[in-house]
Amino acid sequence: MNLELTDEQTALRDTLRRYLAEKASLATYVRPLLDDEVAGADSIWRGLAAMGVTGLLVPEDCDGAGMTMVEAGVVAEELGAALYPGPWLSTAVAATRALVRTGAEGNAAGLLTGIAEGSAIVTVVPLSDPRPTAIEGTRLHGTVACVPDADDADVILVFADEEGGIGLYSVDTSSAGLTMTPCANVDPTRVLADLVFDNAPARRLASVSEEAMNAVIDDVTIAYAADALGAATAVLNLAIDYAKVRKQFDQPIGSFQAVQHLCVDMYETVELARSGVIHALWTADAGDPAEHHLAALRAKAFAGRLTKVGDTAIQVFGGIGFTWEHDAHLYLKRLLGWSGFLGSPDRYLEEVGKGLQ
Repeated sequence: MNLELTDEQTALRDTLRRYLAEKASLATYVRPLLDDEVAGADSIWRGLAAMGVTGLLVPEDCDGAGMTMVEAGVVAEELGAALYPGPWLSTAVAATRALVRTGAEGNAAGLLTGIAEGSAIVTVVPLSDPRPTAIEGTRLHGTVACVPDADDADVILVFADEEGGIGLYSVDTSSAGLTMTPCANVDPTRVLADLVFDNAPARRLASVSEEAMNAVIDDVTIAYAADALGAATAVLNLAIDYAKVRKQFDQPIGSFQAVQHLCVDMYETVELARSGVIHALWTADAGDPAEHHLAALRAKAFAGRLTKVGDTAIQVFGGIGFTWEHDAHLYLKRLLGWSGFLGSPDRYLEEVGKGLQ
């Protein structure tokens, strides 16, 4: 495993970073979008597609780049740092890995091509019980909570219980029998919806083994961890920059030992998370399911500590960090959303602990 980025990965990171700074910054894109004061989300998505970012994990025979989760992690980290509010994780990672891991490429080649070219937005229902039930392989029935990006999606992929096992199904969001209700979320950059499938028409794509479904869950968990790492790194850098220029008693507050300790604690946490995320991304394509799963558990178990970076940064900013006008709270909310994603960190800490017995 190489912990250093290759030249190609560095170029991908730098190109995406420039694009986000110019076209989708917090000030000119994210905040106005959250306040419903700007259109243009489609143009940003098309720009990401033109860069090959939406098709990063799509196989080459479906017009994708056929890259690995390491490259996806590079992208996720930059999008997290920019607080990008679009459906990239749902479409480019969760949906793509679900289709590839389950061997559904043959039945969903057109969908994968659409993801690569940016014409299809796809999400996946939360990968946990209870799952919807498939009825005769053509319709779905059941309720699922807090599906990310469902409101923007053209297609929803569903792992559903069926006779003899689990199947992967696709449902068009325009289908009769599918009802969406907005779901409350601490993170305003993530749009969630509760879904009700009432005999909703569905297309069966593949049979799914428990191993394949668990691998998809681990892939998605790791990608979200990379996004959170980007957010934590960004708010850490903001806090350090602020500590250098904010003065009290005619001195930068960064010269005070108490503030230095806070910054060092944040830096240590971010760097520990970075090594864990890099290792987890590598395991996703390394071929050892046990190591992959353990790495995903560790990344999620660390989520609570990573979230504390956002909280500590606000302490460094002082009163201004609590205001809506400052960006610190948006980073904290992104990290809080990650902490609650697919269950609290405590459950994952217990699972990691069991492996040490």
